[in-house]
Amino acid sequence: MSGLWVALATPALGTVIGVVHLRRRGRVRDVGGERLTGADLREELGERVTLVQFSTAFCQPCRATRRILSDVSTLVPGVRHVEIDAESRLDLVRRLNIMRTPTVLVLDAAGAVVKRASGRPRKADVLAAVADALPPG
Repeated sequence: MSGLWVALATPALGTVIGVVHLRRRGRVRDVGGERLTGADLREELGERVTLVQFSTAFCQPCRATRRILSDVSTLVPGVRHVEIDAESRLDLVRRLNIMRTPTVLVLDAAGAVVKRASGRPRKADVLAAVADALPPG
């Protein structure tokens, strides 16, 4: 009888874990504390906001994320998109605790990390994160 319960509980638990994972993937969340410079990124920071994308060569969601961030940087003046190959920048990956690609960091004008998303974010969420990171006025 206990084998029956295990057989029924295992798929149910797997389903719950899968649903939680899907709901969290790509969600933009608040973070803080870390500050990056142009030297860290090996690129200039954006005038108002910088969108930093960590990618890998064979990452399919990275391509879609690249398009989304490129569109946002074109739409909003002063926003710059910087893409970093995670495999070639392991120092930064370790420092920022990047666990998967794509990971997107939203930096304010001073380079402070204010938002973070793991997985492919939605364009509307990126636009909202940029609006939150913009200086007042």
